[in-house]
Amino acid sequence: MTIPEIDWRAINDLSGDRLKGQIFQVLQIASQAIQVEANDSPALLGIVPRLAELLERRPELSSFQEAYNALARSVGLWNYIDRAQADIRDELIAEAATVPALGIALHREQLSALNTLLNGNNLILSAPTSFGKSLLVDALLLTGRFNRIAIVLPTIALLDEFRRRLVGRFGSAFDVLMHHSEKQIQRKVIFLGTQERLINRDDLGFLDLVVVDEFYKLDPSRKDDRSVTLNAAVYKLLQKSKQFFFIGPNIDNVNISQDNRWTFQFLKTRFSTVAVDTFDLNGVKDKASRLSEEVYRESNWPALVFVSSPDRANKLSKELAEVNKAIGDGKDLALWMESNYGTGWSVTEAVAAGVGVHHGRVPRALASRLIRLFNDKKIPILICTSTLIEGVNTAAKSVLIYDKKINRADYDFFTFSNIRGRAGRLGQHHVGNVYLFHTPPGASDIEVTAPLFGDLDDAPDEFVVHIDEDDTTQAIDDRIADLVEKVGLSPQELRRFSSIGIETLAELRELVIGRLRGRAQIQWSARPNYEEICAVCEILSHAKRMNEFGVHSYKQLAMYLSKLRSASTIREFFMWHAGTFTGDPDKIDGVFKFLRAAEYSLPEYFAVIDLLIRREGGSSNYELFIAEMPRWFRAEPLKILEERGVPIQISERFLRKNDTVADLSGRLRSLALGADRRLSAIEQSWILDALPQPQI
Repeated sequence: MTIPEIDWRAINDLSGDRLKGQIFQVLQIASQAIQVEANDSPALLGIVPRLAELLERRPELSSFQEAYNALARSVGLWNYIDRAQADIRDELIAEAATVPALGIALHREQLSALNTLLNGNNLILSAPTSFGKSLLVDALLLTGRFNRIAIVLPTIALLDEFRRRLVGRFGSAFDVLMHHSEKQIQRKVIFLGTQERLINRDDLGFLDLVVVDEFYKLDPSRKDDRSVTLNAAVYKLLQKSKQFFFIGPNIDNVNISQDNRWTFQFLKTRFSTVAVDTFDLNGVKDKASRLSEEVYRESNWPALVFVSSPDRANKLSKELAEVNKAIGDGKDLALWMESNYGTGWSVTEAVAAGVGVHHGRVPRALASRLIRLFNDKKIPILICTSTLIEGVNTAAKSVLIYDKKINRADYDFFTFSNIRGRAGRLGQHHVGNVYLFHTPPGASDIEVTAPLFGDLDDAPDEFVVHIDEDDTTQAIDDRIADLVEKVGLSPQELRRFSSIGIETLAELRELVIGRLRGRAQIQWSARPNYEEICAVCEILSHAKRMNEFGVHSYKQLAMYLSKLRSASTIREFFMWHAGTFTGDPDKIDGVFKFLRAAEYSLPEYFAVIDLLIRREGGSSNYELFIAEMPRWFRAEPLKILEERGVPIQISERFLRKNDTVADLSGRLRSLALGADRRLSAIEQSWILDALPQPQI
């Protein structure tokens, strides 16, 4: 018998001597495979977590513990060694690989990567989702060798996840800064940000280390419209940093040009800490019924269901909730949602039935809460889109890949591998389940080609404007001069607004010139009225599709901005929206997409239109409006806490004049710890989970 021939499902049904006999044979097969298999063979490695799961459930297998420990040591899964029942050799290995402050032992490949970094080398690490890549960042911080670190993450959700972990573990030693308004106080600092936030920070100074998570997004061929901004931000950071560490999954190679200015080691490994059982349901005729059967099977919980789009997620959550009995513990949260976001949102009813939803049109603090409840099995089913695949950790035991598309395009093997990699979680679910409802894409090698590491003469315009003087050529200088003339902005201003896109900037310039000639109401300052906001939105509607901002017309966009600004509380704004919305009920959550746009993209467009007006001889000053829009026209601490997982609807009730983030956070924690009656039980728990107390 070989490893692929081991029937683990049949073994799980055995007991007594028959089970012991099969486990003895498995150990024999494993010991032979160690001599011939690659040291990162998923099939060989998968034996260890499968045996761990059996040993935990079957007391008759206790006599195999020593042999199991020896196998875990031999394949490098030192984190699986049970030191209480290990012989001296296995115990010494596990002890040597343990990071006491983290309370865990690293596995062989983690330790190899860590040593590479501690030797001062730049490292690009490609490893499966379950590898434990973020633990390496924590282990690096514990060495005390890195005092100024910048960490680039693709989403705010992942920023918040990192922030909670880093504040909890290192908050007493490091300042963890996510916003421009936050200033360094302690000697050590960690700058956390998306590329859009970090590219414009002017307080980074000299850095000891730059960490880039999900580094494959540097490749424009991944069809991520933020990739050029990411390249520019990372280029800027690497110019300031002594060392870098890039992290990502399932990459086979990184292409570089001959004159690439940065050297690095590339470590590609298939080393995984969990095993996965795959169930092919492609041939099932009634896929909807089979999906319902599997997600409501308790042995599959927590169950993560992947679908192609937010609309699909909303529809599926509604269908599942309507035809099945309520499960989990989501009723209190659903009541809170209805009271604070208004009626008419189908996701609220789904949450009450134990079915959560995670996509880009779910409020950020609520999405964070849903993940927490999902990981705790209080909401056992979570339907998600690709937004959850980009690094946010879940404790899913099972992943059900129900769709084969992202929006309208089939996903590729790389994306499929990332989705599949969400099944199982070290320490919780040694063996994950993956249910495939469609034929997966064929295996293919994935290479990353980033402008950052390529020939700068061939880089996109939006990246070229960021190139340092020491790296420019005559050809690059000539290109920048042409862009300055085309857009009517200085090189510094082009850098500032490069994320909008050079062609869009040129189009906006022509639109502004035309509206100035037509005497449109775009020359305003301070606090505009509806008509003045509408005039700017009308310009924007010719350069961008309005549905990108969660609305169907520029007039609706202007109305949303006006109402958001005039509402005395964010809850009042949501109640107004729910009470007046007359469109397609399935589109009612477009308001959350609008709020996401108000955080970054809309202020950027308003800012460049304001600048273009003045460059073309007009008179305007949108600064106050632009400064208030990203925080939804609320006090800044409220918006910062929203990103940290505390909904504004909670924190705005306790805001005092001149509050800082620290003031408001401390007050909320104290009230929650004291079970203040002004906070419901669910709000108390929400606050304490979102605002961890730093370890001393």
